[in-house]
Amino acid sequence: MAAKTKENTAAQLALLEELKAAAQKLGFQVREERLLREVGYRVRSGSCRVRESDIIFLERGLPPSAQIDVLVDELSGRPMDEIYLSPAARALVERAAAKDVRRDGGSEALCG
Repeated sequence: MAAKTKENTAAQLALLEELKAAAQKLGFQVREERLLREVGYRVRSGSCRVRESDIIFLERGLPPSAQIDVLVDELSGRPMDEIYLSPAARALVERAAAKDVRRDGGSEALCG
């Protein structure tokens, strides 16, 4: 049982690193930090723009599976055709993108 858990953890860590590399190829900085929380606001993992940089912050204390979920959500709406992803990683990203399309009713939101 312990060997199976180690295998899962190793596979998750490899997937996490692959998704971080994909995000970097898309121009994101990926930073693992301890995101401080204080009264009055809630901080969570995700992307933001700071000056000219697109950054994905990952809460350092999150387990690898939760960090993978954050990265998959951030990458799901991005053009990934030019970036190599393993079949497992691509399946996760495409599944998340399909959920986003269903949730939006198939229409794209326009910023203005």
